[in-house]
Amino acid sequence: MAKIVSFNKPFGTLCQFSGEGDTLAKYIDIPNIYPAGRLDKDSEGLVILTDDGQLQNQISSPEFNKFKTYVIQVEGEITDDAIQQLIRGITLNDGPTKPAKAQIIAEPEWLWPRVPPIRQRINIPTSWIQLSISEGRNRQVRRMTAYVGFPTLRLIRTQIGDWQLNNLALGSYATL
Repeated sequence: MAKIVSFNKPFGTLCQFSGEGDTLAKYIDIPNIYPAGRLDKDSEGLVILTDDGQLQNQISSPEFNKFKTYVIQVEGEITDDAIQQLIRGITLNDGPTKPAKAQIIAEPEWLWPRVPPIRQRINIPTSWIQLSISEGRNRQVRRMTAYVGFPTLRLIRTQIGDWQLNNLALGSYATL
């Protein structure tokens, strides 16, 4: 039976078990499991780890169309036009994106404080969106929001396929 672990990755943690700085090894002491897909150092939230290579591929490969959902704080008051562009799909420097699911949301009540906090600008508001994509190119979500004119300030993955972050505390993991 495959081992499956969900982990709430803190900002600044590398999605690997070895190397310099904060790695998964600081938080997870389970041998022979590996992340299914990556979440960059500047992002937070749900990471699924497993010892099953086939499952790892099904989670991370775009050919299986597993949607990954993110809650994103962007710079500026995002517009309906920007949301519609994300929904239709946009063309980045490495090609067109698949259509996304996107909507404007209120700042989540369950949100934990980020350490360090995001930069605040007195005269520039921020807003929140929820975005679901079925791809996973390098820094894709950040590049998408920047393309539509609203750079990402904070990025939290809340769901991968049927797996959800739920109430998992920051830096904690659960076996599934």
